[in-house]
Amino acid sequence: MSIKTFTEKEMKSLLKNPNVKAVSPKGITYTDDFKRYFIAQNQAGKLPRDIFEDSGFDIEVVGMYRVQAAGKRWRSAYRKNGLEGLNDTRKGNSGRPRERDLSIEEKYARLKAQVNLLKAENELLKKIDLAGKEANEKEITLSAEQKYVLIRSIITKYKLKNKVQYLCNVSQISRSGYYNYFHSSSQKRRQEREERDEQLRGIIMKAYQFKKRKKGARQIKMTLAGQFKIVFNLKRIRRIMKKYEIVCPIRKANPYRRMLKATQEHRVMPNLLKRQFKQEVPGKVLLTDITYLFYGRGQKAYLSTIKDGSTNEILAYQVSDRMTMDLATETLLKLKKNRRFKKREGALIHSDQGIHYTHPYFQKLVKKLGLQQSMSRRGNCWDNAPQESFFGHFKDEANIKSCETIEELKKEIKNYMIYYNNYRHQWNLKKMTPVQYRDHLLKIA
Repeated sequence: MSIKTFTEKEMKSLLKNPNVKAVSPKGITYTDDFKRYFIAQNQAGKLPRDIFEDSGFDIEVVGMYRVQAAGKRWRSAYRKNGLEGLNDTRKGNSGRPRERDLSIEEKYARLKAQVNLLKAENELLKKIDLAGKEANEKEITLSAEQKYVLIRSIITKYKLKNKVQYLCNVSQISRSGYYNYFHSSSQKRRQEREERDEQLRGIIMKAYQFKKRKKGARQIKMTLAGQFKIVFNLKRIRRIMKKYEIVCPIRKANPYRRMLKATQEHRVMPNLLKRQFKQEVPGKVLLTDITYLFYGRGQKAYLSTIKDGSTNEILAYQVSDRMTMDLATETLLKLKKNRRFKKREGALIHSDQGIHYTHPYFQKLVKKLGLQQSMSRRGNCWDNAPQESFFGHFKDEANIKSCETIEELKKEIKNYMIYYNNYRHQWNLKKMTPVQYRDHLLKIA
C-alpha cells in the first residue's frame, strides 16, 4: 500500500500542530513528548486514531496507514528500550536542515557531487552514442553486459553513490540486470558458460575443418552426427559460430556466360525432365554440365560432371585445360566404366543447350548408352538447378586457387569428389551422404 504525499497546503497545516517538529511531502517528524504521550494513552486502552485526533491531527490528511505504522514503530521501540527508545536521534529526523542552513563546505560538496553526476552522464551517453555509430559501420552492437561494465567504471571513476538506478535508466537497461551481472553467482555462471562454449568451439571446429573443407552450420550439424556421432542443436551451432566468428564460405553468382550458340547441324532436345529431379530411383535421372575453374596465377580449367539427380552422387567427371568436345564425351565414357552406376528403365541425361550437348557426336553416344536426352529451356538455369548448385558448393569448398598446376588441380578435385560422395552429409538427403542415401534407396526399393 502506498503512503499519500502531502500538498503544500497540508504541510503548512501540519506544521501548526505543536506535536510536529518537521514535515516533508512524504513524512512527518513528531516530537518526543508526543511519542511518550501516545504510549501512555495507548497502554491505557486508547486507540491510535483517537490519540491522534485528540492531539489535533486530521486523520484524513495524515492517513490511517501512517498513524498505524507510527504506533507500531513506537510500541516496538518502547518494549525494547523503554522511554529512551522514543528519543529520536536519527540523522535528519530532528528536522532536516533547509538549503540556507547548510555550511559552505556542505554546499560545495553537494555542488561537486552534482557536477560529477553530469560528467558521468555525459561520458556514458557519449560512449554509447559512439558505439552506436560504429555499429552502423561495422555491424556490431553494444550489449547489455558491456553497458553494465561501462556504468560500473564510470561510478568508480566519479565516486558516485546511489546512482545505479539513474545511470541504468539513462542507458536503457534494467537495474536488477546490473546487480545480477556483478553478483558472484552470476559471474561464476558466466565463467562456466565461457568454458562450455570453448569446449563446444573445439568440437565444432573439428567438424568445420573435417577433410579440410569449410562448412556452414547445417553441414557442421550433419558432419558431427554422421562422422563423430555427436548431436548438436542447429541454433547452438549457429550461436557458437557467431560468437567466435567462424564464417562459412558464401556462395556467389557465377559471372560467366554460357557457351556459344549451337550451329545449324546441332540439335536441341525437348525438356523431358521438367524439373522432376528427385524420383527416388538411383540411376534414372542424370544431370550434366560444364563449369570454369580459375587456379594458380589466373590459369583456367574446365570441369564436366554427371550427377545423379536422386542421390546427388557424382557418377563421373572430367577435368581439362581446354574446352573441347572430349570434355563432355569423356565424361560419358567414364560413366559407362563406373561399376557403381546401374542404369534404370527410362533413364535420361539432362543438360543445358550448350554446344557440347547439341553436338551430333555427343547425342549419338548418349543413344549408344541407352539413355534418353533432355535439355533445359534456353536461358533457364532453374531447369538444371541441382547441377548448378553442386558447382556453387564445389567452388566454395574446394581449395582451387591454391593449386599451381593442372596436376595439383586434378588431385584436389579427386579428393573433393571422394569427400563429397562419401563424407559430405546433405540436409535434403535425410542428413546422409550421397553414397549412404543411394544405398538407403536401394534397400527400400
